[in-house]
Amino acid sequence: MPGPVASSAPTVEEESQSRSVAAVERAMDVLLYFGRVDAPDLGVTEIAGALGLTKAAVHRILTALRSRELITLDPSTRRYALGHAAVALGRAYLARTDVRAMAAPELKYLSDKYKETATLSLRRGDTRLYVDQVVPDQELRLEVTLGIPFPLHAGASSKAFLAFVPSADRENYLSRHGLERVTDKTITDVAKLRKDLNAAAKKGYTTSLGERQAGAASIAYPIFDHDGHPVAVISVAGPAMRFKPEASDALIADLGASAARISGQLGYVRPN
Repeated sequence: MPGPVASSAPTVEEESQSRSVAAVERAMDVLLYFGRVDAPDLGVTEIAGALGLTKAAVHRILTALRSRELITLDPSTRRYALGHAAVALGRAYLARTDVRAMAAPELKYLSDKYKETATLSLRRGDTRLYVDQVVPDQELRLEVTLGIPFPLHAGASSKAFLAFVPSADRENYLSRHGLERVTDKTITDVAKLRKDLNAAAKKGYTTSLGERQAGAASIAYPIFDHDGHPVAVISVAGPAMRFKPEASDALIADLGASAARISGQLGYVRPN
């Protein structure tokens, strides 16, 4: 009776392919490590220690990445940084991202859980507009109009853009625009608006009680791109008689987590 058939040993070609795949994986690990750390540049020893590789292996990988301009070397410091080709890849990804598609499941989750309207806003120059919303199945509910520009000083979603830009950008906006009264709750005093925006920047979110729409209340978080710029805003809003923006710690935490997840997809890394 014939015995068991022994498995054949890998061929030379198979072993070579396996080594090539492993080498590519190590190179990707090194390249991705640059994107995970806050430091603008790295040394061979740092990379080797973090990834569990030998310094010789890291040096070979960096040399290969440099040949494709994915990594650059500062000859004076002997430290490495992401190169032009890596930046181009990142820009190509961001150019193809659709913030609305990313935010859609977050809007549904928030609206379903809190039974209020969840919205997404984008900035267009010196205005802000709603681009998506999920409305709850409630007899008394808030609905917004998509695509209509609003000033940046009125309402939580608008103020979330102003609160999280550099102070110079904020002041440039304030110098170009008067604080038009949209409702009787709109902040029209520049000093009071600055105080409100500074407080919001410390908290991480903005709120509004009828500042853009009478009888409406809202809370909003900014969504940041890879450079830390607020490129969108996610909010939850409802009738002021029922919805109290800062009364629910759970809502504040969930809305902030939704904003953070979308920001992460855009390449944002929160500073320590």
